[in-house]
Amino acid sequence: MSEKDAAEEDGGSLRKKEKSLTNSYSEVGLNPDSLDTELYLSKDDIKHIKPPSSFTPQVQTESTHISYRFRCAGPGVFQCTLTRLVFVMAQEAELLYRTVQWDESLLQSAGKTAAGPLFNITCSVDAVRELHLPHCETKEALCVDGLLSVAHISDDGMSILEPLEITATHVVVKVPHLSGWGVIWDDFKRLLNITVNGQVLLFFRPSEPARINVFLLQENIPLSEVSAQQHDDAEYLQTPADCLFSFGHRYSVHCEPESRIIQPKQTQFRSKSGPNYHPTFQVFLNTNSGFVSLIVKDQEGNEIWKSSVCLPAPRTETLMRNVPDGSGVPADERLLTVRSQFIDRVSEPVLNKLLDKLLEQHIINEQEMESVRSQQSKADKARDVIDTVRRKGSTATSLLIAALCEEDRCLSTELNLRLNRFLINLKDH
Repeated sequence: MSEKDAAEEDGGSLRKKEKSLTNSYSEVGLNPDSLDTELYLSKDDIKHIKPPSSFTPQVQTESTHISYRFRCAGPGVFQCTLTRLVFVMAQEAELLYRTVQWDESLLQSAGKTAAGPLFNITCSVDAVRELHLPHCETKEALCVDGLLSVAHISDDGMSILEPLEITATHVVVKVPHLSGWGVIWDDFKRLLNITVNGQVLLFFRPSEPARINVFLLQENIPLSEVSAQQHDDAEYLQTPADCLFSFGHRYSVHCEPESRIIQPKQTQFRSKSGPNYHPTFQVFLNTNSGFVSLIVKDQEGNEIWKSSVCLPAPRTETLMRNVPDGSGVPADERLLTVRSQFIDRVSEPVLNKLLDKLLEQHIINEQEMESVRSQQSKADKARDVIDTVRRKGSTATSLLIAALCEEDRCLSTELNLRLNRFLINLKDH
């Protein structure tokens, strides 16, 4: 299901409680004379029910863990592109959130298991009205009543909340106050359907011996969290990731052409809830360039996922200022391929830091910097930055990429603009 389809389904789902997405409560009625459930909304309600507005938060990395920051301009429904969290806001406020460790003893005593990350969220009082937490359930599993609930963890302990609604992608809960929030499973009812929507994530490490780290995870584990824990030379290999996994079943990974070694040979699929993520498999390669195909098989030997990926060509540690023809795609052309994504997703605080670095390195002058800052919208500022620097050539563009990798590791990873690809010594420039 696409993000757009999921957002539309979220917007059209029947509420378990009579609640509107606007600042006021609405009257929602059910027709008892109809065999089908009908939802009655006023014209104002229909006007206000919209898909969430997507935002990319500012990301701060400390060691291998990251935190997210975003300022909502006012009331509305906002979805984080990195974590897929949806916030229904009653007023303007700043959101701060990060993933933290679950207390397994609290869950076990309640007969529950973590069904995804635990998010520690802070915000001003009464600013967040509802929280939509992503889940990983299949359509069949959602038919199991009582499978999913939400844990609210605070200094007073853990309380378990029944969802307002469960959509195809999210569990919706009313927010009395903020702290730790996460989706949980009922241990017994989980056994009634053990299959979940999953994802296969690949990270390539070119250093000898070249290898691909393979992660088998639930669908609701954020890529940003896994990326933040990878070694500096690791590069995310973007490929179709969707797959179905069954808890307790054994899976194996296979490589074409044949690899040196794959470890382990087979392993059980287990729930991962973070904040630490370790590779499920390591594939040690006989080559560090060209195409390889990776296959995931279930315990009966059936192929359940396959993808061919192109390994990045070997590259030197330093990007020379005068790159000879044929040595690879120039940095300005590389940046052009992700121009629209950069414009949509870079945050304004990161843009300001990029401007400061570009000015310090004499890539732009003060007049150009002021021209960017005079733009009214964030998108126009991002467009001005990337186009101004691209016109200055490959060296200037390489400096912008290196600065982006330093200031927003998560976004640079998502765009496949890793520091090792365009490594440059800013101080020596």
